[in-house]
Amino acid sequence: MTPTMSSVADTRMSSRSSAIGLVLVGIASVQLGAGVAKNLFDEVSPTGMVWLRLASSSLILLVIARPRVRGRGRRDWLVVLGFGATLGLMNWAIYQSFSRIPIGIAVTIEFTGPLAVAVLGSRRARDLAWVGLAAAGVLLLGLERTDLDGIGVACAFLAAASWAAYILLSAGTGRRWEGLDGLAVASVVAVLLLTPSLAAIDRDPLTDGRILLLGAAVGLLGSVIPYSCELVALRRLRPALFGVLMSLEPAAAALAGLLVVGERLSVVQWLAIACVVGASVGATRTGAPDEPTGSVDPQPVG
Repeated sequence: MTPTMSSVADTRMSSRSSAIGLVLVGIASVQLGAGVAKNLFDEVSPTGMVWLRLASSSLILLVIARPRVRGRGRRDWLVVLGFGATLGLMNWAIYQSFSRIPIGIAVTIEFTGPLAVAVLGSRRARDLAWVGLAAAGVLLLGLERTDLDGIGVACAFLAAASWAAYILLSAGTGRRWEGLDGLAVASVVAVLLLTPSLAAIDRDPLTDGRILLLGAAVGLLGSVIPYSCELVALRRLRPALFGVLMSLEPAAAALAGLLVVGERLSVVQWLAIACVVGASVGATRTGAPDEPTGSVDPQPVG
């Protein structure tokens, strides 16, 4: 290998390593944001916290993207409105789940949404094995003696279904809106749709300067930082490798729950998380295309 070829190879390896680091930073940021948010639930309701998170992240995205909204067609608006509605429902549901069950378990259940999209997009019968492995993980959660709040579990499954729809609508939004424009507009839509729900909660905490700052921090940690990291990383990583890295999300959520919130899981619950992570890794490695891409579905939770 000539020195020039060696230098190019070293540069590529360094670029790939830095991209992997960015994905891991994004994952850690999302789950740290989830832990910070859950620690505030005694002071502000989950609905109020998710509204703060979306409001702060949408303001930041509007400043960064400065989306062009003039000249948009009817279908452009229908897609982004649907995207925003799904974004709002998904975040509302997972925060309701966080308030009732451990973060790691909630994210594990929620992760079945994108896993279902990955498997259903494949025509290989062998991919049904990954469905079975994920189902085994969910069943292990149900068989665990530790009682899980039924509403919390139902909200996690609602978040899973919303995440699946979010992925599909994200692709359509990306085709019709440039750069961050679609995400910025969708975030505003999500905030507007959630605003009426504030009438049913105590709004006094939302006027507290400390809560506002922490809500902004959750928006930064849960949306802006991970999306930016993923956007840069996917310019250097193949989708298959990116998918495998993102499969670490449930385990990262459980670790954040332990370190930030003090949520301890049983051996059976960790095994359930391992089943879902393994299913996601398997489905990604066998079903993802090998071509590099420059787009990404931003991380929606935490």
